[in-house]
Amino acid sequence: MAYNPEKPYKNQILGLIKKTWHTPYVSVQEGTYTVFKRKFDYSEIDHTDGIGTKGIYHWGRRTFRNAVLDALAMNLNDLAMARAIPYKLQCHLIVPKDDNRAILEIMKNLVAECKKRNIVITGGETSIQNNIQGLDISLTVSGFVKSEKQNQFRVGDVLVGLASNGVHSNGFTTVRKTLGNRFSEAFTEPTKIYIEMLQAIQEKYVVHGMMHITGGAFTKLKSLLSKADAIITKNHSLKPQAIFRKLYTHGITDKDMYRTFNCGIGFVLSTPKDDALKVVSGIKGADIIGKVIPGTGKVRITSIFSGKEIKL
Repeated sequence: MAYNPEKPYKNQILGLIKKTWHTPYVSVQEGTYTVFKRKFDYSEIDHTDGIGTKGIYHWGRRTFRNAVLDALAMNLNDLAMARAIPYKLQCHLIVPKDDNRAILEIMKNLVAECKKRNIVITGGETSIQNNIQGLDISLTVSGFVKSEKQNQFRVGDVLVGLASNGVHSNGFTTVRKTLGNRFSEAFTEPTKIYIEMLQAIQEKYVVHGMMHITGGAFTKLKSLLSKADAIITKNHSLKPQAIFRKLYTHGITDKDMYRTFNCGIGFVLSTPKDDALKVVSGIKGADIIGKVIPGTGKVRITSIFSGKEIKL
């Protein structure tokens, strides 16, 4: 299909995103550029992320709804760590060719997911780039924070893991380097969105620290450790999915597995022991995976793959 610089689908996209303009958080006025006014007065936070190399698989398999979920998850899960409520986003959609059907399907799915969450779409850009292999959906999502709290792991806390549903959206450069052109259905499984679960947990239980296990995997925990170490055992139910074991058997080291992939654990919470036990008993896919002890900011993990202890 030849590229049409007039973008004939532009008015259709505008019609779609207008469906998100009725929320408790923002009033919107249509114009050359969308003008909006907030209905709240809280501190705010912005977050930008996309789906990266995984977009090659989504484009090839036309799994566009899953691609939208990936893009949202990479932003909403990180906003959850700031205890933010998302209310607004802008989208930069990048595709390798001018495929009107694909573009509209992506936007229809993004609109549907935003309406569920009272997120207003205030604008964006569609970019046709014939020098790439896959798509990317890069979002900038804004959230507001009603009550600001320090996000920190505390000595004496118990670590609670929340199960992932697979590779999520990180480490696909390593996946492609390791497995080449081989394909698995796991490669288009969408990233789990945790924000609603985390909001419910925080309403009931004390949570001192939270980390989304994405790029950098378990090395990210170090940013929440000061004079403490995080100890993660293998004595829990959150086991790596089959795709992780396959990657491991193709020569990726224990250390590289845990600094590249979530290995079955998509989120880590630091909570007092009593609250940890309540979270685990009340939340499906949650389990105690370790503890926080005095230390120097290290992460020590007993590998489920080999039983060896690794230090990050």
